[in-house]
Amino acid sequence: MNRPAGTRRDRRAAERRGRRAEALAALWLQLTGWRILARRARTAAGELDLVARRGDVLAFIEVKERATVEAGLEAVGTRQRARLIRAGSLWRARRDDLARLQPRYDLMVIAPWRWPLHVTGAFDADAPGLRDLI
Repeated sequence: MNRPAGTRRDRRAAERRGRRAEALAALWLQLTGWRILARRARTAAGELDLVARRGDVLAFIEVKERATVEAGLEAVGTRQRARLIRAGSLWRARRDDLARLQPRYDLMVIAPWRWPLHVTGAFDADAPGLRDLI
């Protein structure tokens, strides 16, 4: 099946934007004391954008680059959240040295002309809704 060239080009551009957003998020995290353990970590459940550690916290971080912070906060649906939690559990299970750390699922939103927004515990059951942050 032949696809229009614009579609392929759009996918490549989105991929580049995603990689830049992840690099910016990783830099921001490092500047705030986090150690990046993995980028684009692959598991059977899917890919984790960033895995980082600070103190006793092991954070699995989904990075979203959007035109607005609001759009970034709304970009992760219920199915994707469940997939990220499964992927984080699988990744952590392969690392016995990290078993004692407290896992957490975070969201980083990258938007033009804004500081990166790091939402800690974004996918935890007891976390406030992301809409509450808007």
